[in-house]
Amino acid sequence: MAQVLPSIQAATYQRHRLHDPANHWPETNCHTDLFIELLHSLGREPAAGLGMTLAQDFEGDQFTFFKMATGDLETLFGLDVQELSIYGPLVDHIEAQVARGRLVLVEVDAHHLADTRGVTYGVDHSKTTIAVNLFERAPARLGYFHNAGYFEAEGADVEALFGYGSVPRPVLPPYVEFVKVIGDGLSGAALREAALERLAGHWARRPAANPVDAYRAALPAHLDWLASEPPCSFHPYAFNTARQFGANIALAGAHLAWLGEQGVDGLAPAIALCEQMTTGAKTFQFLLARALARKRFDALDPALDAIARDHDRFVAAVAGPLGLAGSTGAGLPASVP
Repeated sequence: MAQVLPSIQAATYQRHRLHDPANHWPETNCHTDLFIELLHSLGREPAAGLGMTLAQDFEGDQFTFFKMATGDLETLFGLDVQELSIYGPLVDHIEAQVARGRLVLVEVDAHHLADTRGVTYGVDHSKTTIAVNLFERAPARLGYFHNAGYFEAEGADVEALFGYGSVPRPVLPPYVEFVKVIGDGLSGAALREAALERLAGHWARRPAANPVDAYRAALPAHLDWLASEPPCSFHPYAFNTARQFGANIALAGAHLAWLGEQGVDGLAPAIALCEQMTTGAKTFQFLLARALARKRFDALDPALDAIARDHDRFVAAVAGPLGLAGSTGAGLPASVP
């Protein structure tokens, strides 16, 4: 058996406060949630690495599926994330990397993840990412980070996840990455200053136009499509629209609140607007479900307009205290790898 973080057990695992069930969006997306818990388990503060939330856009069919930037993970936390090429059995590669002290990120089918019981486990199929911390081939055992926690699995579920044992090897391997811990990460004033520098880079590549207004313009066509689809289509649609925006802006607020705790002044209005938009996105999701059921959509545009105007105010409330360019990002870094 190989294990990267031997002190972690599912039965005693304590989630990070960003995943408190009392939050409006206690889970965001599988990749970001996974890294929040991974950093937490390494003793590093994930709220310092959420500057990428300021660059979210509406991409035409969905809001940006936000992830912590690899450059942020390396600069702030000493983590190097690399793609793992799968040329042999997947389990061979997992064993090799975990034995070297590297967490392995694997795209799997949530149909075989018992932590999704009541949603996907055994009843539906959904792509998601887990981070392997513990792996034993026979008898099959797995300890893994997924969404907002740390879990364990064994037996046939593990074999099905990784395509070995009693399960045929898949024709195409999944997408896999591994995480190398290459340093202790920054702390104190150095972490704050580096986080502000990374934030400025993300700010420079934020959308030129209000992303909520862009979604408002696209929504009528989306509603035509949803009206022609079975009811089960609502959940993935809402996940990629209302939830991705609401969860992203909630994490933006958490990042700004962390900066405030580090002595950066003047961010309280922006943090309050994040809370307001987060609540608005959750309300919009309920309104959307009700509108589709009743075939009455008149309440949707006013709800989005209120969020969009809050977003306009949010841009100004961030730019002022941090000394960032207001609308064009002129003079700031062009990209953040």
